[in-house]
Amino acid sequence: MSDSPHQLQQMSAVFSDNEDDTDSDDGHARPPTTTTTTLPDAIIERATRRNSAIRPQSMTGSTTIMVNEEGMPISPPPKYTAEDMEYSDPAHPRGRDEESGFATGPDHGHGKGDGLLMQASTTLVIAVIGLICAGWLLDVIQHWQVFIDISELIILIPILLNLKGNLEMNLASRLSTASNLGLLDAPASRNAFVMGNLALLQLQSLAVGSVAGLFSFGLGVLVHPTTNNVNEITLMITASMLCAAFSSLVLGSFMCGLVLVCRRYKINPDNIACPLASSFGDLVTLVILAGCAVVLQKYLNTAFPIILLVFLLGLIPAWLVYVRKNKFVAEVVKEGWVPVFAAMVISSTAGLTLERFINEFPGLALITPVLNGLIGNIGSIYASRISTSLHAGVKENYKATERTLFYVHIPIEIAFMAVIGAMGLGHIHWSVGVVLGYAVVSLAMVVIALWMAKSLTHLFWRWGYDPDNYVQPLLTSLLDVIGTAFLVAGFWALEHHLQQSSANNDHS
Repeated sequence: MSDSPHQLQQMSAVFSDNEDDTDSDDGHARPPTTTTTTLPDAIIERATRRNSAIRPQSMTGSTTIMVNEEGMPISPPPKYTAEDMEYSDPAHPRGRDEESGFATGPDHGHGKGDGLLMQASTTLVIAVIGLICAGWLLDVIQHWQVFIDISELIILIPILLNLKGNLEMNLASRLSTASNLGLLDAPASRNAFVMGNLALLQLQSLAVGSVAGLFSFGLGVLVHPTTNNVNEITLMITASMLCAAFSSLVLGSFMCGLVLVCRRYKINPDNIACPLASSFGDLVTLVILAGCAVVLQKYLNTAFPIILLVFLLGLIPAWLVYVRKNKFVAEVVKEGWVPVFAAMVISSTAGLTLERFINEFPGLALITPVLNGLIGNIGSIYASRISTSLHAGVKENYKATERTLFYVHIPIEIAFMAVIGAMGLGHIHWSVGVVLGYAVVSLAMVVIALWMAKSLTHLFWRWGYDPDNYVQPLLTSLLDVIGTAFLVAGFWALEHHLQQSSANNDHS
């Protein structure tokens, strides 16, 4: 059911009287004080375009809707009706936390203070460890025989990791929003939401896996024109799809369980879900891809890879039919593709830049993925929190959240530099210039990440798109490009300075 402009004109809007950001220092939002006013025509037009906008069960009479400080309608999450939001279990009555405004039950919810500092710092440390482990694992498996024989598998790795990571971060963001809105409290809505999202993840992963495998092999053919073996093409696509399906099953189940545990123990999943999805996603995907490639190579010249590929392709329409019957994800399947594939194109720019300068500046190989991963995780936490606030109709305490996320990354970066320097990894000589340069780039990237997370989330919300499905892929890919460019510029400036200093010393 869609709302016509004439019907929307009958609605009244509720605006916030309190425009300052002086909420509690814990990064939590307070429900806005409200007054009633007429809904402006511009908002009516945008709300009409927004396919996830207000969907009341009856349009008779006047309906009250919430409008945020940007003047956009605040509604239940996209495609969720008011009935979906009702907590129907009489044994566990549902209310709202006085400070956060989020849905709560006797054992659930944000509570007073969502522990952003402790939760985010712990999660980011784990994420950095995961990134380092993924880098170490990649260094190991690239010397395996299957990756030597089929060099296109090396090209596949960053493309598949990027695409799969974006899907899992979108899932984590949707789960966090649903959890904070109380949608996962009632067993009926919880089961339908979780099963629908796991099925959607399988559908997206199989489609993404096929595209990634074909695209990677195409790039490999451009680099090595003599490589055109049909069996190798089949192995590439089959390994990519099989890896995507298995890793999505593992990671999707893990993320769903994690968010439910967070809800049970009053931990805000916005603070931990996206970073863990990103870091563990890379590690799990690498392990499964390596295993699939090794097994499939044994049957390279048989019909087994072809039969398996046909079976995996046949699962795509089957999952599509199932997903379209689930009201929680039926619309998401239509709009979740563009940002994911756009992010793949954007991230390829960072990959090309890294490939161009990695031999000239060897330290980039280790620093770049860790810096980009950490900064991307900080941005994803902020974007996920803002998206939840917009869906819930409460105001995020931007200043307190930004301060916390800015300061929490500093000790993590210091620890990272200390560990890398002590272990002698990455072929980096940590001189004063290198440390200062890295610190400047890191601090600048955090500021950019926080600004972009806030801007993109509000921008897509104004345009009528669900930020949970659009922001994470574009945000992390753009940060990858900017971070890589900044690091290359920093290394170049430092080397140029050293050359000039050496030349001046020679002349003197």
